[in-house]
Amino acid sequence: MFKSDGIEPSGQGPFSGAAARAGARAGLDADARGAWDRVRRRLRAEIGEEVYSSWFPRLELDGIHDGTVRLSVPTRFLKTWIQQHYIERLASLWQEEASADRVELIVRTAVLRAPGSAPATIRTVTPAVATRAPAAEPANASAAVTANSAEVSNGSPLDPRLTFATYRLGDSNRLAHAAAQKVADAAVGSGPVFNPLYLHAAVGLGKTHLLQAIAAAGADKGRRVVYLTAERFMYGFVAALKSQSALAFKEQLRGIDTLVIDDLQFLQGKSVQQEFCHTLNALMDSGRQVVIAADRPPAELDALEERVRSRLAGGLVVEIAPLDEELKLEILSARVAMLAQQHPGFTVPPDVLNFIARNCGQNGRDLDGALNRLLAHNQLTSRAITLEMAETAVRDLVRSSEPKRVRVDDILRIVAKHYNVSRADILSQRRTANVVKPRQIAMYLAKTLTLRSLPEIGRRFGGRDHTTVLHAVRKIDGLVGTDRVLAEEVETLKRLVNDE
Repeated sequence: MFKSDGIEPSGQGPFSGAAARAGARAGLDADARGAWDRVRRRLRAEIGEEVYSSWFPRLELDGIHDGTVRLSVPTRFLKTWIQQHYIERLASLWQEEASADRVELIVRTAVLRAPGSAPATIRTVTPAVATRAPAAEPANASAAVTANSAEVSNGSPLDPRLTFATYRLGDSNRLAHAAAQKVADAAVGSGPVFNPLYLHAAVGLGKTHLLQAIAAAGADKGRRVVYLTAERFMYGFVAALKSQSALAFKEQLRGIDTLVIDDLQFLQGKSVQQEFCHTLNALMDSGRQVVIAADRPPAELDALEERVRSRLAGGLVVEIAPLDEELKLEILSARVAMLAQQHPGFTVPPDVLNFIARNCGQNGRDLDGALNRLLAHNQLTSRAITLEMAETAVRDLVRSSEPKRVRVDDILRIVAKHYNVSRADILSQRRTANVVKPRQIAMYLAKTLTLRSLPEIGRRFGGRDHTTVLHAVRKIDGLVGTDRVLAEEVETLKRLVNDE
């Protein structure tokens, strides 16, 4: 049995500041330390090293009094998260290891220990706990925490030109713009509008423009908004891990009103993805707004864990389609007007704008590239911009049509319909002939019509190993060369997929 005087941040009650100082001199009871070590080992084994190291390193044993184990954490957020997710399990472990009746979680304050003093500890009388405030951190660690927190709170730099006022609307982006505007217009303190709001599109179609517009407008309304690229998020988290300030990094992010993440497809690394998932859940569960953009829908982010993709898909997912000709003309006119302010006398005739809109790609970056070519030719040669000159200046940008991006979901749906089986059958473990053939053909088409790797395709086909996919691809490829009927079926399916 251990005896405790306890610690109370206010200095009142059985866990008083005086008792804490006495406990600091006496040290923890061996039985208390042993029980706490066993609880931590069991918890670490149950939840895994990564989850444990993300949330529990700064959970301390504070004391045991009348059958109550008191644990402490440095922040209110950490206390709330552990209470919501693990307090029952902690209570169960303490009951088994020390016959404690209940577990109480408190937030440590500076009252617990003066700087430079020994860790505060307490003796206990009943099966419960002891207390120990965290050891003082070295000055360089504190500096690292501050630096990493500043990195996160500052976010990635915003382009002042990317606002709602400069965003051009068309049928392809009207819904995405309306959703983004709704999020940006939310009043301070109001709940999230769509959570998360997930925008996806190919490059150059305005995802970043909308995300930065949301960040700028939200900040103008007094909301605490952080805009981060996936690369910046990874850099911040890895730097925090190296400087042992991961908790400060997490708490900094979770203290904001709106988190905006761009280019999520570049989020790499298991630990980084796991931390992103924790951050996403914590923000959404506490009623904070999350906005995300990527180059594909959540279901096609094969590098992300399934639980992350599922959470992302649970919000409002909006695709920004390729620009139509009318919208491209409007964008071109706006860009020409901006260039004319910087370069007086620069103009582009309507027939040249129509030529560029029809022939120079499907996104804003292609249009910018074409106008920059015209500007360079005009400024460097002093030649007026004509249709003939434009055809020469942008000839390497002209493309007959944009290549279609084939999706694995489309392949699965078309193959299932063609062979009169269900998508679930193809993804299942069934090995009957009427299912195996469509499955192998679908894998073959996924490999030949998309840029997905074998492991990615395997994950999309019910979590299969890449060797299974390779076997299917080789088998169908061999049969197509010898079986004319099968070859015709495969060609038909390819046309159906490409015409989708």
